[in-house]
Amino acid sequence: MCRKQEEGRAAGEEKGDGAGEEKGESREGVAASTMVDMASETAHGHATERMPTRETVAGAARHPIVLWIAFLIVHIWLGWLCLNADGLPLGDVTLVYKPWAQQAETGMAVVGITAPWVYPPLALVPIMMPLLVGAAQYAGGWLTMVLLFDAAAFAVLTVNRGRRATAAAWWWLAFLVLLGPIAIARLDAVSVAIVVVALLWLHTRPRVAAVLLAVATWIKVWPAALIAAVFVVSRDRWRMLMAVFATSLVVVILVITFGGATNLFSFITQQTGRGLQIEAPISLPWMWAAAAHLPGNFVYYDRNILTFQVTGPGIDTAIALMTPLLAIAVVVVLVFGIRATYHGAPALVVLPPLSLALVATLIAFNKVGSPQYIAWLAAPVILGIVCNGKHFTVPAILVGVTAALTQLVYPYLYIWLLYSNPNPMMLGVLTIRNVMEFVVLGCALWMLWRSAAAGGTNLDAGVVVELDDASASFAESAPFAEIDDRKE
Repeated sequence: MCRKQEEGRAAGEEKGDGAGEEKGESREGVAASTMVDMASETAHGHATERMPTRETVAGAARHPIVLWIAFLIVHIWLGWLCLNADGLPLGDVTLVYKPWAQQAETGMAVVGITAPWVYPPLALVPIMMPLLVGAAQYAGGWLTMVLLFDAAAFAVLTVNRGRRATAAAWWWLAFLVLLGPIAIARLDAVSVAIVVVALLWLHTRPRVAAVLLAVATWIKVWPAALIAAVFVVSRDRWRMLMAVFATSLVVVILVITFGGATNLFSFITQQTGRGLQIEAPISLPWMWAAAAHLPGNFVYYDRNILTFQVTGPGIDTAIALMTPLLAIAVVVVLVFGIRATYHGAPALVVLPPLSLALVATLIAFNKVGSPQYIAWLAAPVILGIVCNGKHFTVPAILVGVTAALTQLVYPYLYIWLLYSNPNPMMLGVLTIRNVMEFVVLGCALWMLWRSAAAGGTNLDAGVVVELDDASASFAESAPFAEIDDRKE
C-alpha cells in the first residue's frame, strides 16, 4: 500500500512537471506571438508612414503652393521654348505683332483704325501692351503679359480649392504642356484667359461674364460661339445679351471716335477673301495631291495674309463653300443644344458640351486652321470638368491628344509641310490631328444628344451633375437654377 502511494506521488509529480512544462511552453508561445504581432504592426506603421495615402496626395495637389509652383514651372518651360525652340514659335510676336505695335505707337498706321486688319480692333490693346517695357524687350514683355493673364484666370479657377476646380487646374497645365509654345505665343492666349474667367463667373457675376465674353470677341472672334451657347441655356439670356450689346456699342463708339469707321469690320472682309491655309482640314485633299506631285497642286506663301496656303484644281470652289458650310454646321450644333434644353436637361449639363461643340466646329470647318486655334478648346473643357467632373473625362482626354499632335506639327517639324510638295510622314500626323478635331466635335454632340435623352429626370446615364463645394454655387444662380445639387 505504501509502495502504491509512493508510485502515485511519483506519477503525480511527473504529471505536474509535464503540465508545468506545457504551461511554460504556452506562455513562451504567447509571448513570441505577441512580439511578432507588435513587430508586424510596427513595420506596417512604418510602411504606412513611408507610403503616402491617396488622401494625402489629393490634399497636396489642392494646396495653393503646389498649384502655383506647377503653374510657374509650366509657364517658364513654355517661355523657354518660345525663345529657344526650333521653328521660331515666337515668330508672329516678334515679326508681326511688334511692327504693328510700333507703327501704331508712331502714328504711321494704326491697324484696325486707319488701316484694314485681320483682327477685331480691341486686339490692338494686348499687342500694344508689351511696348510698356520697351520695343527691345517686346518678346519678354509679351510672355510676361500672357503669364499675368493666365495667372488671373488660374486664380479664379483655384480660389475655392474644390476637387473639380483642382482637377480642371491640373488638366489646364497639362494641356498647355501638350500644346507647347504656341499656347502662349499668339494673341489667342489672351482671349482664352479672358474666356476662362468669364465662364467661371457665369454663376456669380453673369453680367460681368457677359462683358468679358464681348471683350474677348472683339479681340478674337471665336468667343462669339460661347455667347451663343450661353444664350441657348441661360434663363437670364436677354439681360446677358444686352450686356454683350452694350459692351459692343462702347467698342464701336470708341473705334469711330478715333477715325476707324471704315475699318471697323475689316476683320470680316479680310478673312472672307483668303485661301485655304495648309493646316485646315479642308486643305488635306490638295495637300496630299501636292505631296504626290500631282500637277497644279502646291504650297505657297501669301504675303498679304502672311500665311502658307495650298492651291490646286477646284480649290476656288472649296474656298467659296467653306463660309456657308461653317454657318450651317454652327446652326446644326445649336439645334442639338436647343433640343437638349427643350427636353429639360440642366443648363450645366448642356453648356460645357455645347460650348465645346461650337468651338470645335469653328476649328474643324475653318479654312484657316492655325495651330493656336486648338488653345480655344481649353475653355469649354475647363468648364466641363468644373461642372461635370469625371463625366467630362473623355472629351478632356481627346482634346489633350489633339493638343499633343498639334505640337508635333508646330513648331518643330512645321517646315516639312512648307515645301511645294509636303513631306508625307508629317502630312500623316497633320491628317490624324485634323481627324481628332472631328472626333472632339462628335464626342461633344453625342454628349448633347445623351443629355437631351436623359432630360431633367434621368440624369444617371453619364450626364449627371454632381457638384463639389467649389462648383455648388452654380446651382444657386439665376441663369443656371434648374440643376441637380447632389455632391460626390
